[in-house]
Amino acid sequence: MELTGADILIRCLKEQGVDTVFGYPGGCVLDIYDAIYRDGTLKHVLTAHEQGASHAADGYARATGKTGVVIATSGPGATNLVTGIATAYMDSVPLVAVTGNVTVSNLGRDSFQEVDIAGVTMPVTKHNYIVKDVKQLAATVREAFYIANAGRKGPVLIDIPKNIQTETCEYEETPRKRHTPKPVSPASLAGVKAALEGAKRPLILAGGGVIGADAAENLAAFAKKMQAPVCSTLMGLGSFPASDKQFLGMIGMHGTDAAAKAFRRADVIVACGMRFSDRVAGDRAKFREGKTIVQFDVDAAEIDKNVTTDLSVMADLNEIFKALLPQLEQAERREWLKEVAAYRDYEAEHFDSSLPAYKILSALQKFTDADTPVATDVGQHQMWAAQY
Repeated sequence: MELTGADILIRCLKEQGVDTVFGYPGGCVLDIYDAIYRDGTLKHVLTAHEQGASHAADGYARATGKTGVVIATSGPGATNLVTGIATAYMDSVPLVAVTGNVTVSNLGRDSFQEVDIAGVTMPVTKHNYIVKDVKQLAATVREAFYIANAGRKGPVLIDIPKNIQTETCEYEETPRKRHTPKPVSPASLAGVKAALEGAKRPLILAGGGVIGADAAENLAAFAKKMQAPVCSTLMGLGSFPASDKQFLGMIGMHGTDAAAKAFRRADVIVACGMRFSDRVAGDRAKFREGKTIVQFDVDAAEIDKNVTTDLSVMADLNEIFKALLPQLEQAERREWLKEVAAYRDYEAEHFDSSLPAYKILSALQKFTDADTPVATDVGQHQMWAAQY
């Protein structure tokens, strides 16, 4: 069937399982909004500002596991998305940003509200596109969703000039292409297996990559088989049950005393989907002293970037755990777990529960269930939320 570019965009979004989009209309995306209206099934969330739309799409992706979609017009509308796109990039959240622009013939001519948004967002996207042929639009949208979800997830931008939205071409529905992680060869894990089984005081550090890979269940199985305590980064909170006796809380600058003590005593660190940021590693030169560092990450760029590792595996976390778990013997580290339990118990016994921040967050926890999303801004209150 022959459709306009705007209608093709909406059809492709629905192909990818999208049922909700966020945005703010403007002149260069009016044809897209007309297509949303004609479709009648796609939910559109109107925000007061494009930046709010990009943050909302980011939050939607985190809460649902789906790809967030945000729409904005050209020029200032597009540039207002940048902070939300950068947030998704830093936190590895799948997001597709769709921007309108001036007609293809007017690109590069300093036209009204023309901004090179592809150039502006290049440092904070996995990839971006300027669609100059309506016949390429459907393939571009499908590829954008694939890239946003393949490997380390993140944002992709599609810039669609106004004339591409109104031009027509043939459209054929195509089944959604899903990313299938490559399996890990068990033989490639020989060095990791030896290091883990030889560890006396192993410590697992769980990052946001565990949540992004939906690998929490395999992480728990790994921790139980290793009989190792678990700490998490800020982004990794929720990847391991906070009620579990092996969990020591958040590590790093704003982390728990128990996590800090366990880290100092650990001889093998297993980092799962974390980037060793300055908030976690502090003095990176001293971070690894006296320790064997093992890093699991889907992104090759993260290996050895901040902290030099002794052993590393670059693959999807679930695939690493699937290959590694059958090879490991059930560990017995009763004394190590007893030691870290004492750290945790001491901190709990000496905690000042009269702190106003603790009382507020304790009340919030009491009146919300496990499925209630809690959002924070950035600052001290974010750390209170993470700690309490």
